Amino acid sequence: MAPDAILERLTALHPKGIDLSLDRMRRVVAALGHPERALPPVVHVAGTNGKGSLVAYLRAIFEAAGYRPHVYTSPHMVRFNERIVVAGREIEDMPLSAILERVERINDGQPITFFEITTAAAFLAFAETGADVALLEVGMGGRLDATNLVDRPALSAITPISRDHVTYLGETIALIAAEKAAILKPGVPAIIGRQPPEAASVIAEFAARAAAPLHRLGTDFDLARHDGGFRFTAGGIGLDLPAPGLAGLHQYDNAASAVAAALRLRDRFTLDDRAIAQGIAGAVWPGRLQRLTRGPLQRQLGPGIALWLDGAHNEGGGRALAATLREWGDVKLRVVYGSLNTKDPDAFLRQVAPLAEMIRTVAIPAEPLGLSAESLAAVATTLHRDAAAAPSIETAVGECAARGAPACILICGALRLAGKILEQNG
Repeated sequence: MAPDAILERLTALHPKGIDLSLDRMRRVVAALGHPERALPPVVHVAGTNGKGSLVAYLRAIFEAAGYRPHVYTSPHMVRFNERIVVAGREIEDMPLSAILERVERINDGQPITFFEITTAAAFLAFAETGADVALLEVGMGGRLDATNLVDRPALSAITPISRDHVTYLGETIALIAAEKAAILKPGVPAIIGRQPPEAASVIAEFAARAAAPLHRLGTDFDLARHDGGFRFTAGGIGLDLPAPGLAGLHQYDNAASAVAAALRLRDRFTLDDRAIAQGIAGAVWPGRLQRLTRGPLQRQLGPGIALWLDGAHNEGGGRALAATLREWGDVKLRVVYGSLNTKDPDAFLRQVAPLAEMIRTVAIPAEPLGLSAESLAAVATTLHRDAAAAPSIETAVGECAARGAPACILICGALRLAGKILEQNG
């Protein structure tokens, strides 16, 4: 059976899309013979913004050094297969179907969330194929995330924390940080990205209780940008590195965290300076400040108009995106914005709206959790004098392009929106 049909069936195993718990996962992995205990050395990555980017840099570094990584990320942009990279290759349809059906049979119709059962499938696929390292991205939070059954990773990492998923993780930065800091394991070192003070203090408390050594950006390692790249420093180490392969000012921090992680893993792997530099420059992560150069949307544009796509969707992501947009200087920025009903449009748009010449809001096609263009426009009009709803993405891009060149059109607000765009324009 095709993977899509199986995946659709798996969504019916639990009445809620999200129900954070480890009990169901413990039951399933026990029935599978504990594949999570048969993984190669694990790097476990939590955080709000930049998790996937950090994993992308680490994957590129390991591959540049000749290693084969397992990689587990979420969500996917276009195909579910993107989430499960087995020994350096995206899982193909036939083995994906086989592994999903095996886990489904073991589960025997009992309640389990989609993310839990697919994480169990990833663990099984990884355990049964040889690889050198496993890079695991937390889905949501950390304490009760399905990936947190790995009890002894080689390294943990926490990227910047912001308000997101507040219904499940808590209303404050401190509460959210506590959920994410719960991935820290006794004695396991952790790479910590730049954090708000309230998150940093919570992480420090959890680390002290677990005796987990922290390596913090801005304290234990740092970076200085220069023409063509950046200089990474940590103690007596200094590395001159190329500019990150992923666009955006915030990617320098993500890249520096990846370098710190690679250096910390040198006791297990041969990750030389050449591999680190090659990985930083060559990382690929679709939908994260990605310029679109083909497809029907791009063909709507005249000369001198660039089309960009970004999946940032929360306050912290909006702040990082805005910092990059400011570096673009006097470019005429036109924004196409769509969002989910689980997000805070006001918090995001407050970061980006002051930099935009115009804003057009859109509904995400075929997305049951998407907000209507009209409801988003009601928010956007309180923040910008030229904001309005558009009946489609194509219309919104067309209205932005009609204002003339030179200009930059940025489609943003949700990873699911980014995935829809890439499906036709990637």
